Amino acid sequence: MSDAPEVRAEATALVKELLARLETSDVREIEVSAGDLRVRVSRDGAAVSAPLAPAAAAAASPPPGTAATGGPPMATVVTAVAASKDSDAITAPLTGVFYRSASPQLPPFVQAGSVVSAGDVIGLIEAMKLFNEIRSTKSGRVRRVVAENGQLVRAHQPLVELDPA
Repeated sequence: MSDAPEVRAEATALVKELLARLETSDVREIEVSAGDLRVRVSRDGAAVSAPLAPAAAAAASPPPGTAATGGPPMATVVTAVAASKDSDAITAPLTGVFYRSASPQLPPFVQAGSVVSAGDVIGLIEAMKLFNEIRSTKSGRVRRVVAENGQLVRAHQPLVELDPA
C-alpha cells in the first residue's frame, strides 16, 4: 500500500500530541479525526471499541514511554483507524444513544449479512428524548454493525460497515 508510511507517520505524530495533552489535563479520553485517520487515547487503559484497520495496525503501536513499553501506565492507545478503501461506513448524523431495533422484543433493523438499500432504516438514535430513524445513505451488504445496542454514539461515528453492492 503506497500511502501506509504517510498514514503511519501521521498517526504517530497525532498519538504523541494527544498523549502530551492527556498528560497535562484531567481529561480521561481524547479522540481526534484528521481526514481518514481516527485516533483515540485513553487514561487507565480503557477497552478497545473498534478493531484496527489493516493499514493502520502498524500505526497504532504505542510510542516510547507508554504502558505497553514498560513506561508509566499513564495512557494507552485505544484505536487508530484509517478508512478502508474496500468498505463504506454509515455514520451517525447526531450524538445520542444508538438502538438496533425499535423495541427490545423486535429483531434488529440490520445485522451482519443483511442487504440494505439507500433509505433503509438501520437503527434509531435517541437524542433529547426524541427517537430519530437512521437511514442508510448507501446500498450494500452489512459487513459489521459497529455500534452496540444502547451505546452512546457521537456524530460522525461509524454505526455500520458495508461492502458495496
